[in-house]
Amino acid sequence: MLRKKPPGELLPKAHMVEREYRVMASLASTAIPVPRVLHLCEDSTIIGTPFFVMEFLEGRVLSDATLPEAKSEDRALLHEAMVATLAALHEVDYDALGLGDFGKPGNYFERQVSRWTRQYKAAQTNNIPSMDRLIAWLPNNAPVNDSTSLVHGDYRMDNVIFHPLEPRIIGVLDWELSTLGHPLADLAYYCQTYHVDTHHARLASLAGSASGIPTEAETIASYCRHTGRTEIADWSYYMAFSMFRLAGIAQGVYKRGLDGNASSPRALEMGKKVAVLSKTAWALVES
Repeated sequence: MLRKKPPGELLPKAHMVEREYRVMASLASTAIPVPRVLHLCEDSTIIGTPFFVMEFLEGRVLSDATLPEAKSEDRALLHEAMVATLAALHEVDYDALGLGDFGKPGNYFERQVSRWTRQYKAAQTNNIPSMDRLIAWLPNNAPVNDSTSLVHGDYRMDNVIFHPLEPRIIGVLDWELSTLGHPLADLAYYCQTYHVDTHHARLASLAGSASGIPTEAETIASYCRHTGRTEIADWSYYMAFSMFRLAGIAQGVYKRGLDGNASSPRALEMGKKVAVLSKTAWALVES
C-alpha cells in the first residue's frame, strides 16, 4: 500500500509522511501492531510528492465506533482492544526506540495550543466565538501533570485494522500526527465520540451493559487499569483541548476543500464540524 501527501499547498507541518514512516519503522520491534513499512521516497519528482510503501494487511476496518453489525459481547471486546492498545503505546520506551527527538518532552499543551491556534488562523474562513474563547482559555489552564509518552494523535476505531475474525488489532494506521506528548490528550481524543456525533450516533447514547459498548467512565477506568493509574484529574481540560485540536484539524481540511485540494470527498462538511466541536468544548469548560 502507498501512503502519500495530498496534492496542493499544505499547512506547515501537515501530512508529514516522513515522520509517519519513521515511527512505524521504530514500532515494528515492539508489541504495538503496525504494518511493516517497506520504503520511504522523499524525492517529489517521482510521483509529485513524498510517499512510502507499507505491507497490506488482511482484516477489518470498522468505520463506525457504534459497531451496529456486531454482537454485544463482541462490541465489548473490540472496544477493550482499542483501550488496551492505546495504553500499551503510552507505556513504550520511546528513548529505547531512538525516538527521544521525535518531539519535545514537557509543556505539551502550551506548544500544541500554540501550534493549532496558528494552524486554525492560517486556514480560518469565518469567525467562531467559541474557538476564540478556547484560544484564550486553554494556554492559562493546563493541568500541572506534565507526563510524556509517545502519542498517536489520531487514535480512533477507523484508524486500526482488526483481525478478520478475532477482536484483536493487527495494525494501527495513520501516524502522521504522532509525536512525544501527553498520554491523556491521546485518551481524550479517543473519547470524543462520547460527546460529539460519530457517523450515526454518539457513543454516550448507546453505551451500557446491554449494548456492550463501555461508557466513558468505564473506558477511562479500563485505561487506568492498563496503565496503573488510580484516577484521572482535570478530565474536562483534556477533553476540551482535544476538541479544540480536532477543530483546528477540521478547519484545515475544510479550507483545502474550498481550495479544491482536499483528499477527502467530505472535506466541505468539515466547516460545520469546527463550530460543533468548539461549542461542545467550551460547554465542558463552563460546566
